[in-house]
Amino acid sequence: MTHWLRYSHQGATGFGTLEGEDVRVHEGDMFAGATPTGATLKLADVRLLAPCVPSKMPALWNNFHALAAKLNNPVPAEPLYFLKGNNSFSAPGAVIRKPAAYEGKVIFEAELGIVIGRLCSRVSEAEAPAHIFGYTCINDVTAVDILNRDPTFAQWTRAKSFDGFGPFGPVIATGLDPAGLVVTAVLNDQERQHYAVADMVFAPARLVSLISQDMSLLPGDVIACGTSVGVGSMKPGSSIRVEIAGIGALENRYEA
Repeated sequence: MTHWLRYSHQGATGFGTLEGEDVRVHEGDMFAGATPTGATLKLADVRLLAPCVPSKMPALWNNFHALAAKLNNPVPAEPLYFLKGNNSFSAPGAVIRKPAAYEGKVIFEAELGIVIGRLCSRVSEAEAPAHIFGYTCINDVTAVDILNRDPTFAQWTRAKSFDGFGPFGPVIATGLDPAGLVVTAVLNDQERQHYAVADMVFAPARLVSLISQDMSLLPGDVIACGTSVGVGSMKPGSSIRVEIAGIGALENRYEA
């Protein structure tokens, strides 16, 4: 297993692999021919960035059997997804800000993210794993009161794309089998979500295949796999941690 990350150090942006408390600096393209430079940096001396720069983030709704059962929703026949705006992407440790023009409830949603490693267009389920670079943690933050406020139009993009509403990281883990992963959300040191990735309606390879029939997925694109039971609201001053063993912990604060 390899953990890839992006960082800022002394005004420059770089990327590399995490080895203990050190970052092994690489050059080139993370997804195509990255090579180590021989240099290392202390993890404590760098500021982590989002581990890649997606062109888009398709994000799933109703992709877990347990949540569908709780909400009395039918299991979907095909992936139900929206796109989070690129402006929403943010880094581990970044502050999630309450939108100035919104006074409603803001919720966390702990999710697994699939990171695409090569151009992916109309691939089969059997071909899909070769297009998956690795996996990351996502917090799909949502201004939930906006979602269905207008009865004529569900506002998925607006509710989920305020600035900073899409933190992900801290790394991209490669060489990882997602089938046995468990996603956890901890709000202010209290566990709120704990669910198995195996409960997905559309597992990662099938998800990549099906979405690639609709749109080309590019290297660095991230698919947010959807969440399960236990999502909840955050109050200003809260800390929120999304953790997946084998990947790590994505920690952010929510502030007014």
